[in-house]
Amino acid sequence: MAEPREGTPHEVLRIFLALGLRSFGGPVAHLGYFRAEFVAKRKWVDEAVFADLIALTQFLPGPGSSELGMALGLLRAGFWGAVAAWVGFTLPSAVAMILFGYGVARFGDVAGAAWLHGLKIVAAAVVAQAVWGMARTLAPDRQRITLAAAAATIALAVPSTTGQIAAIALGGAVGWALLPAEAGPAPTPVLVRGPRLGAATALVLFVALLFGLPLA
Repeated sequence: MAEPREGTPHEVLRIFLALGLRSFGGPVAHLGYFRAEFVAKRKWVDEAVFADLIALTQFLPGPGSSELGMALGLLRAGFWGAVAAWVGFTLPSAVAMILFGYGVARFGDVAGAAWLHGLKIVAAAVVAQAVWGMARTLAPDRQRITLAAAAATIALAVPSTTGQIAAIALGGAVGWALLPAEAGPAPTPVLVRGPRLGAATALVLFVALLFGLPLA
């Protein structure tokens, strides 16, 4: 069983803030940044745990890279580590987007601006690099490469929530039915220490917000 290493919220905040102020390219690129920083460089988690966290956060509703950052902070320094990861990584991006939105509104329509087109090209390159770097870990054999290609085809053919859910459901069903258990590394249980009351409260809030916000 993999236990979280001892760390402090201050350490988590410092590292995630450095990432949050320079990360570029969107949620998929952020996964690549996290892998380089916390798997390859700092070794907070190994490849198997990182892959499991990606699968979990992509399955949950909400911004996957923010959820993954909070999960890494949680494993490193507990509840306040998760809060520190969100403050350090997600909050700067949210503030920057708000300020950027107000700035664009002042200058009018910039959809055809050359500088914005250049940013899109850079973002595409960053995302491609992140996908290529993670593909060797998340899809190391022919079976999982085929599943990844099929999921990408479904998501592109049906560019909506329905397509994403269909790709996840079909991928899980095919993997469970056709791939043997020994096709990949054995899952590594991750121990997360924390009060049971806090965990129960978080679960209740998650369910309430998941179903309550759409109704509201």
